[in-house]
Amino acid sequence: MQSGHDRGTVVAHVVALDANQRRVHLSDGQTLAYERLSLDVGSETDVRWLQATGPRLLPIKPLDRFIAAWPRLLAQAGAQPGFRLCVVGGGAAGFELALAARHALRRHAPEAEVMLVAGPAGVLPGHAAGVRRRAVRQLQRADIAILTQRAVGDERGVMLEDGQVVHADVVLAATGARPPAWLADAGLRCDEAGFVAVDAHHRSVSHPDVYAAGDVCCRVDVPMARSGVHAVHAGPVLAHNLLAPPRSAALAVYRPRRYSLYLLACGRRYAIASWGPFSAEGAWVWRWKDAIDRRFIARFSGGTLETDTEEAAR
Repeated sequence: MQSGHDRGTVVAHVVALDANQRRVHLSDGQTLAYERLSLDVGSETDVRWLQATGPRLLPIKPLDRFIAAWPRLLAQAGAQPGFRLCVVGGGAAGFELALAARHALRRHAPEAEVMLVAGPAGVLPGHAAGVRRRAVRQLQRADIAILTQRAVGDERGVMLEDGQVVHADVVLAATGARPPAWLADAGLRCDEAGFVAVDAHHRSVSHPDVYAAGDVCCRVDVPMARSGVHAVHAGPVLAHNLLAPPRSAALAVYRPRRYSLYLLACGRRYAIASWGPFSAEGAWVWRWKDAIDRRFIARFSGGTLETDTEEAAR
């Protein structure tokens, strides 16, 4: 957020936005005016079909709530014989989450059962066939059951489309993205799913004083998957454009690459690489991923990162 007056940091949640009046309303009661606004708030986990699961449901977003709940999940699994964990979502997040959970539960509850509800499209839809085969092998080796049906929430866990109830003590939802609720009344032009429509400069197509990057937005000029890869690469473009003179003709353009590199963690120091039609796997891919992730986090961290990522998984 850029203002002609005070500049500083405010730690609060956005509860409303009025793009026509250039006002942002915060959870602490403040209302902030802006000259330019950068929306980089990400997305929420879409759990509309899982609400009936009730207190068993744990979405992966908001991330701070998930992180706070994770130790309690492990403690519950360790204290409860026959603990069953169900992960819903067959994309990269669901795949990695299922394997990470299996890895952590081996230490805390070795007899716990882990299931992945991937839906009719299967595991990692949109990735090359070779990547998907590698992913399925890793899930099978980890003794994770793969269910390729749609699921809805049930007070006992989830119900599959054939009527079968999958009993689960905890249901982790990695079921795709939905925009923050306050965007619906912000006055910005959005796509049919409710995400902010932006151009090649990542500028709102309806309000040129508003920019957006990451999961909260949708490009209108080119198809672009909702991925952290694009969010990272679009960031410098957005920063340049925010600082450019008003109505400047020198705004930068973010051009998505034809292929994006995905490094998918498989639990214990092993990963799969996916780049268009090409794929690979092994401990060396995990070391590659670990090095990239550490360098990225270190750019924004004043402290020292943990030397053992397995400690973080606990």
